[in-house]
Amino acid sequence: MIASVPALSSAQPIRVASTRIDDPELAVRDLFRQLDVPELSGIVLFCSSRYPLNALSAAIALRSEGLTIVGCTSSGEITPGGLDEGTITAIGFPADDFRLSAYCFEDLDHFDAGHAQQAIRSLVAEANAATTGFAGPANHAAIFLVDGLSHREEMLTLTLQDALGEVPLIGGSSGDGLDFKETFVLHDGRFRRDAAIVAILSTSRPMKVFRAQHYRPGATKMVITAADTETRIVHEINAEPAVEEYARLVGTRPEDLAPAVFASHPPMVRAGGEYFVRSIQSANPDGSLTFYCAIDEGIVLTLGEADDVMLGLQTLFDGLDAAIGGVERILGFDCVLNSVEVEQRQLRGAVSALFSARGVVGFNTYGEQFHALHVNQTFTGLAIGHPCLQ
Repeated sequence: MIASVPALSSAQPIRVASTRIDDPELAVRDLFRQLDVPELSGIVLFCSSRYPLNALSAAIALRSEGLTIVGCTSSGEITPGGLDEGTITAIGFPADDFRLSAYCFEDLDHFDAGHAQQAIRSLVAEANAATTGFAGPANHAAIFLVDGLSHREEMLTLTLQDALGEVPLIGGSSGDGLDFKETFVLHDGRFRRDAAIVAILSTSRPMKVFRAQHYRPGATKMVITAADTETRIVHEINAEPAVEEYARLVGTRPEDLAPAVFASHPPMVRAGGEYFVRSIQSANPDGSLTFYCAIDEGIVLTLGEADDVMLGLQTLFDGLDAAIGGVERILGFDCVLNSVEVEQRQLRGAVSALFSARGVVGFNTYGEQFHALHVNQTFTGLAIGHPCLQ
């Protein structure tokens, strides 16, 4: 990240837009009108799974010639007006000082790490070549969007961040509310399952990736004693049926386990001297628990306790402002369980207003990516500064 001093500039502002029009054609028309598409080099788009995706992708494809458009389905959107659901929301990057190059990996069950590294290195070279006309040095960040039900995030982030080198990776796993049925990413005018996108955003403006979480480790510990790592299903905790033991540890009944409970009592794992959340997705009829992140037998987990959400966010945003000399927009990836938690604590209005005031646009995810990590119950993103003096 190269910090610069913001100044008055003739550069165009970053565009943001949101629509909740039901008809896909009219919705895309409204969205693209707000974005002023002829001025853009690329768009990142997030849409509610309530939309008919075939019709929506057709409407987007009609307007995407010469323009890089990537996106995914969401579990809620962070719009210019704050937190919302049922919308299509987008951020557009002006062509005068941004470039966006993208590559899509399909059939993730047969992901070839060697081929992927070659493809990403070529994408980095393409991004560098596209910025040769910039008046100043270029900064790059890799935006990562992946099928949120693929269970391939850990492998992908490790492989792709290695190939990206010094270009930081940041992103989120696509969602479909809390249905956990079908999640998609958008590339080349088509919504795709079992796929992942890497889009390199390049600009002479300052940028900074970040990761924040609203939880700290508590005193209660547990051990995973039986698990299926491939499906992220835990069958036993402390040698007891997982649902029953987790419910006992958090002080509730097995039949009352739901996203609100999982959001309030997230298991955390210690790695590299830090604690990371390993969120629970669902309690299953057979007494097992499905997790959003990779899990394995023998792992010791600690139940997390909530910090002050508002203070944490305000401190984060102030730090980002200071780091890059003033933030114009933030591309944000916020875990869907964070959304559940702020609703439960009656903080949704306050968080929504703060996100809007600080220029956050993005979506609620099934998981977040930060460099080579796949994490849960975090708020990750990319802060983008103002145009700078050269």
